[in-house]
Amino acid sequence: MSVIYLLIAISILVAIGFFIAFVRAVKTGQYDDDYTPSVRMLFDDELVKKSGNDSYLESNNEL
Repeated sequence: MSVIYLLIAISILVAIGFFIAFVRAVKTGQYDDDYTPSVRMLFDDELVKKSGNDSYLESNNEL
């Protein structure tokens, strides 16, 4: 039974270690995306669906 307590304690320490490593990586910018903003202008913009009111307003603006 004491082995279970030992394994639980060790697993909690390992989990805390991984959590500290994750928080440190996030704070130092490890997960920042530096590549996408530089190539975003090369991609086509998504087409926005117009609602019925928008097309009506656009047709009246041509007058």
